[in-house]
Amino acid sequence: MSNTNWIDREEYPFESHYFDVPAGSLHYVDEGCGQPIVMVHGNPTWSYLYRHLIKRLRSEYRCLAPDHLGFGLSDKPKDWSYLPADHATNLTALIEELGLKNITLVVQDWGGPIGLSYAVDHPENVARIIIMNTWAWPVNRDWYYIAFSGFVGGPIGRMLIRRYNFFARSIMRQAFGDKHKLTKAVHEHYLRALATPEDRKGCFVFPKQIIGSTPWLGQLWDRIPTLNGKPKLIVWGMKDIAFREKELKRWERTFPEARSIRLSSVGHYVQEEAPDELAEAVVPFLKETSVASNEGAQQ
Repeated sequence: MSNTNWIDREEYPFESHYFDVPAGSLHYVDEGCGQPIVMVHGNPTWSYLYRHLIKRLRSEYRCLAPDHLGFGLSDKPKDWSYLPADHATNLTALIEELGLKNITLVVQDWGGPIGLSYAVDHPENVARIIIMNTWAWPVNRDWYYIAFSGFVGGPIGRMLIRRYNFFARSIMRQAFGDKHKLTKAVHEHYLRALATPEDRKGCFVFPKQIIGSTPWLGQLWDRIPTLNGKPKLIVWGMKDIAFREKELKRWERTFPEARSIRLSSVGHYVQEEAPDELAEAVVPFLKETSVASNEGAQQ
């Protein structure tokens, strides 16, 4: 994305980095030095979502936040698949290119399955995991997700997203527990990142793949036990209309050793609605589970 004059550089004061994958150029933030923390976003967000956490952590950690192809400042190729499995391949390529070791993964929304796909493939390289409102298992028997995926990922939903930026404009707002937290200035950073109908393919592919990627999600979930024993923190917005208490409890059953923090008034985008509460949970978790090795600390 060549014109970035719309970005508030006080809010997002980060240098841009780019990495070429077969389908285009992947933008990412790489701030600070120390143990690497890789922050993975979902739909319709980008690395801007993690700006508060990056600013809080970069004095002690190396903070990396990529923009998936089709989002943020990354390329938005017209002919690419935008399948979550292919986003996961790009994330793996970036981590390997940068030589990151002993990673802390931070995941939310589609960042959950995309990031955890890397984790189950490379468990030896993931030191700890921070989970916000997300999932990583098949939901093809859950009417709630079948209905959402069928409408938003179907012809009408795709048309609304392509023509009117419906996901970023309307669905994103509805997913906030306190809609006042999505100010006009902040919202503009998500709308402008998907400025034209041609930019929005990635945004409309994701909803269909909630059901469409069931086989991939099934294979991922089958391997989730490989992550048992790793330190985990769950920070959950309890007013989320996408991932509810039901999904939180599944994570808690799957990872009973995880520390779980419930934010009663917060919706789906914890990073936007509760940046201070998130940091207050993350900072002590990182210190208490500090990785002995300093591998991956180099910038």
